[in-house]
Amino acid sequence: MAAWGDQQAFLAVVETGSLSAAARQLRLTQPTVRHRIEALEHATGTALFIRAPNGLIPTEQARELAAHVRTMHLASEAFFRSASGQPGTLTGSIRLSASDFMGTFVLPPMLRDLRQAHPKLAMELAISNSLVDLLGQEADIAIRMNRPKQAALVARQVGTVPLSFFAHVDYVARKGLPQSPEELTQHDLIGPDRAQADLAVVEAFAPKVGRQAFGLRTDSHPAQFTAIRSGLGIGVLQRPVGLRHADLVPVLPETVVHELPIWIVTHEDLRRTPRIKTVYDYLVQQYQTYCRSSGEPQPKAVENGA
Repeated sequence: MAAWGDQQAFLAVVETGSLSAAARQLRLTQPTVRHRIEALEHATGTALFIRAPNGLIPTEQARELAAHVRTMHLASEAFFRSASGQPGTLTGSIRLSASDFMGTFVLPPMLRDLRQAHPKLAMELAISNSLVDLLGQEADIAIRMNRPKQAALVARQVGTVPLSFFAHVDYVARKGLPQSPEELTQHDLIGPDRAQADLAVVEAFAPKVGRQAFGLRTDSHPAQFTAIRSGLGIGVLQRPVGLRHADLVPVLPETVVHELPIWIVTHEDLRRTPRIKTVYDYLVQQYQTYCRSSGEPQPKAVENGA
């Protein structure tokens, strides 16, 4: 039977593409990683990698095996997060998942007061616009913009966040403000590049405003925000974030480009764990306040699951 350490080394090589990178990730020597790969190949009776000039390429069988090792790796991380909490106390680690914009500009300020109230709680923040697998234990709690469909997940919609146009005061001083959506095309616009979901929002709001209308195109929402604050043009922001910055001016303030539903999600098996319940309930309250700060009427909260 292959040792767990050999399997960890194998997964690291699959994910990094080389022995040296895997060694750095695992804090091992390169010969140790090579020895573990050779031991695993001996145990399985098959070559797992193809040696190439640019590194190691996993074979088709290796890619299949990596999926199983990754599942065990995530379960191991979840095990230690759970074991790090002492019964009856709010200690240990919690892994939170959020989109790049939420995880960069919205969630960290919320966690400040939580950490001050519970300093023995450690937060792991996974920032990605891809959905993490809560059933596979990639995270304990996720902030999502869509309702989960899996029956084993508990989710609460805490409100909606309107997306509106904003510009920096310096841009407004130079170029003025459009007085109608039709005048937007006469201005410098910041928007998506190739993200189909974002381009679909643009199409639904203004069918005649295509990708070519944006003078600066990027699919990174944090980069769009930075570009707006740098005075490069008019762009779309979550309204609560735009309103909290005094150097930003609402553009067409009565216009809502799109509304994002916000869901706080966890696994039903974790919902009543004291530290998970505390953080889950805290995030529900914080995001309800965040959504209300947009000034828009909020729908009644919806609970999904147990």
